[in-house]
Amino acid sequence: MSDEKAKDKKKASNSNGAKPVGAPVILQNGSQASAGAPADGQAAARNGARLIVGSVAQPSNAAGREKLDVRTYEAELHKLHIELVKLQEWIRFSGLRVAVIFEGRDAAGKGGTIKRVSEYLNPRVVRIAALATPSDREKTEWYFQRYIEHLPAAGEMVLFDRSWYNRAGVERVMGFCSEDEVWDFFRACPELERMLIRNGLILVKYWFSVSDEEQERRFQARVENPLKQWKLSPIDLESRLRWVEYSQAKDEMFSYTDTKDSPWWVVNADDKRRARLNVISHLLSLIPYEDVTPKGLTLQERPTGRGYVRPPIDSQTFVPEAY
Repeated sequence: MSDEKAKDKKKASNSNGAKPVGAPVILQNGSQASAGAPADGQAAARNGARLIVGSVAQPSNAAGREKLDVRTYEAELHKLHIELVKLQEWIRFSGLRVAVIFEGRDAAGKGGTIKRVSEYLNPRVVRIAALATPSDREKTEWYFQRYIEHLPAAGEMVLFDRSWYNRAGVERVMGFCSEDEVWDFFRACPELERMLIRNGLILVKYWFSVSDEEQERRFQARVENPLKQWKLSPIDLESRLRWVEYSQAKDEMFSYTDTKDSPWWVVNADDKRRARLNVISHLLSLIPYEDVTPKGLTLQERPTGRGYVRPPIDSQTFVPEAY
């Protein structure tokens, strides 16, 4: 690395408010968790604390826990779905603009969580942005351009199934961009996000963390399940062989983009059910909202036919009843 690029790297790290890897994790109640020892999530919760930055420490109770049973999961998910509907109506009522970024390892559960978030919401209010490989034309644009056009307008929330962070992750690891383009991204991204936030956008960034053993188990399950084989792209298969490279890219990305203005929230995703509930619950806690859903809805009596005679039913073409 040249002296000039090294200076740029140091300047970017100092100017974007990012926490260097190994920095203490600050809790909402003002206490600190040592970077050398994982924060105790349960103890923090008992003390009224909430992790502000999760890029360094993992919950100490994440490993060794039994996976959440289906009955408990579905009961809790139903409660959270009701609250998500309230949040949706508040976003529409208040004209909020919300963008939620879902990033992480392949097979970490991003898509499943997005599906559960949006399951009962109005697609005209809550949209999913899952961009395909850039076209030849898009490759000539400013890098962020094709993502910017998907940002929400007033009264909308957009869920990004991967995002502009492709530049620092898959594009870098797989050699789809140059190192100069990566460092341009590290310089520009924190400034762009600060600008969006100053303009009123609520930006939330989640990183789904999964162990290599659990990722491998999920890959094998996809191979055996014909309903999920489509999820195994050539890039996914190659990523299995580059675990360390992806880890290095993620750690360096966090050192520049995990900022005070726009922190990363790390999700322990080895248990998909817990991960989904934790993300939805956390998202609801970040955006203050009120219940403005309609109250006292009633259905009026339907009017009579008023003498209208419909055409014969056999004049229509029906789908064959195979079942």
